[in-house]
Amino acid sequence: MQQFILLFWLLFLLHTCSKTFCQSPAQSPVATQTKAPVPPPPPAGPTDTIQILLKAGRFLSFVRLMKATHVDTQLFSQLNSSTDGITMFAPNDHAFSSLVAGAVDSLNDRGKLEFVQFHILPRLLSISDFQTLSNPVKTLAGSDRKFPLTITTSDHSVTVSSGLTKTSISNTIYTDKQVAIYEVDKVLVPQDLFPPAPPAPAPAKPLAKPDPVAPRDASGALVTALQHRVNVVLFGAGLYVAALVMDP
Repeated sequence: MQQFILLFWLLFLLHTCSKTFCQSPAQSPVATQTKAPVPPPPPAGPTDTIQILLKAGRFLSFVRLMKATHVDTQLFSQLNSSTDGITMFAPNDHAFSSLVAGAVDSLNDRGKLEFVQFHILPRLLSISDFQTLSNPVKTLAGSDRKFPLTITTSDHSVTVSSGLTKTSISNTIYTDKQVAIYEVDKVLVPQDLFPPAPPAPAPAKPLAKPDPVAPRDASGALVTALQHRVNVVLFGAGLYVAALVMDP
């Protein structure tokens, strides 16, 4: 009987140990990791007009002039500090090949700068905006009196005239909220930088040929008449003397 009681208590102790010591320890709560806030992306810079023209692939001559005159830097600064935007009429390389050789190179540095600026308007204009423009239009080159540019519309065509050249927008290269770039097939030549050549003088009238029959002047005619009379007198005198000599 005592053995049975002892066995009972041993089984009870083993059962109690299995609950107390064999249970897994309570897991500590995992600390939630808070992510640092992601900073907002920096604001986008002004539109890079040079890269847009290079990507288009047919405006290398105009790009070279923009860089040589630092107009690209001027546009970057203007777009970065103003909300007016710009509108550019970009002549393609074929347009430059149609110019007289050396025409642009003959300009001084200021002239080249004004030449490039003449192709850029200091405000953003869409195709529909051209219908309500007042002419002449001001460009980055300066006064619209010194550098007048005229823009007219007809149906779906936009014509741009410098006074010396007239062309139409053939393609829209790029537009956004700052920049509009339109392709033109002719270079806009300002009259102030390339004044038209004066008209050629009229050819001189040919000199009238002298009449071979008429005397050259009155004095010549008088001398001829007197010489004739002298000859007649001398001839008569000669006959008179001959008659006296022959008379016995």
